[in-house]
Amino acid sequence: MLTRLVLLCCCLCPLPTSAAESEHWRVVIDLWGNPVYQALELHREGTRLTGTLDGDPFSGSIDGAQWRLTATAGDRRYHLRGTRADDTLTGIADFPDPNQPERRAQHAFTAARLPPRPPGPPRTIDFAPRDYANLFSADRAPVLTIWPGDTVRTRTLDSGGVDEHGVTRALFGNPQVGPFYVDGAEPGDILAVTLHRLRPNRDHADSLDALVGRAQGLGLAAQAGTLGKPVRWRLDRERGIALPPPGGGLDGLTIPLRPMLGGIAVAPGFGSPPMSTGDSGRFGGNMDFNQIVEGTTIYLPVSQPGALLYLGDAHAAQGDGETSQYALETSMDVEFGVALIKARALATPRVESATRLMAIGQAGSLDEAVRAATQGLIQWLQQDYGLTLSGASQLLGAAVEYRIITLAGRNAGVAAMLDKSRLAALRPPSPRT
Repeated sequence: MLTRLVLLCCCLCPLPTSAAESEHWRVVIDLWGNPVYQALELHREGTRLTGTLDGDPFSGSIDGAQWRLTATAGDRRYHLRGTRADDTLTGIADFPDPNQPERRAQHAFTAARLPPRPPGPPRTIDFAPRDYANLFSADRAPVLTIWPGDTVRTRTLDSGGVDEHGVTRALFGNPQVGPFYVDGAEPGDILAVTLHRLRPNRDHADSLDALVGRAQGLGLAAQAGTLGKPVRWRLDRERGIALPPPGGGLDGLTIPLRPMLGGIAVAPGFGSPPMSTGDSGRFGGNMDFNQIVEGTTIYLPVSQPGALLYLGDAHAAQGDGETSQYALETSMDVEFGVALIKARALATPRVESATRLMAIGQAGSLDEAVRAATQGLIQWLQQDYGLTLSGASQLLGAAVEYRIITLAGRNAGVAAMLDKSRLAALRPPSPRT
């Protein structure tokens, strides 16, 4: 099976032999109807071309708008030809058949040039979404290219697709902002997303008088048939509290606002289908963890070039498990920054606050979610603190905390958590970026 693809592009006019220029491209190759995405880093000097695709080196040459390349991987040869028009490439890849190497197969490809990194220090970018995604997918074109160190200020909708003005802007089901293409992110890296600011931007939040099935015993299930009605809470943003509607038996009750993001994800890798924005997995997704708040950093495993970061599904507040199916769903002003940890394994999403390490497990049952969260926390201790499995197991036995993070989705979610004060006597954590 072909796992490495080598590609080459050209310029409309050759550069002088003394000049050199680098370009980054996002390449899409159609393998029998299946798109495969690659990141191309190209260096041009005159008519000579060098660079890497998916980390693999290549070389070639250009002739005006036409380019040709023959790449060799082991005993197999890959021929590519195509044409550049402005910042777009189109062409044909002539590759060995992966099942019968003596035969050839041709595949169409397209590529789009990414913008160059602006000079100077990392930027703060204001991004106003024009549309929203209901799938976590590599097939959606990036809405913005950003670089490690950059900060983005944007806004999200509520889970029903409603904005800060009460206008429906997207289909219900946790519509997401994105994807953001993080230049330099490669499969096998870790994307670190730090939430600098989360603020509700309207004065109400929508919820339900409901109880999810995972929280119902037989007695409750018999009584719960009348539940499921919409409930609108008032948000007093100045006082930092939420108030239930009058006349529902909760008069006088207030809940402190604790804004959080229910959805944060990267695109799943090749071979995985696009995932609903109501779903979750190793890529993150609709995790609905009420500790994903302002000041935390979320670590996600990169499976596609550029990572392709999505975020949305903001809540003004949420109890553990999101047992009412909807928490206090609202729209939000969001400010986040990105960083990369190169070439590092990550079994499951992680969340880090000023005081805690939290590994997230998500699976079809709570038992499986506990196993995934435990594996993720042990991996973290082994990588960053140098613990053996024996040492990590002893530490968990004395100090781990488990928390149910969601019961409302297809997957249940559990977090395995350690207070950082328990780790103070161990060697300092290794650098993460």
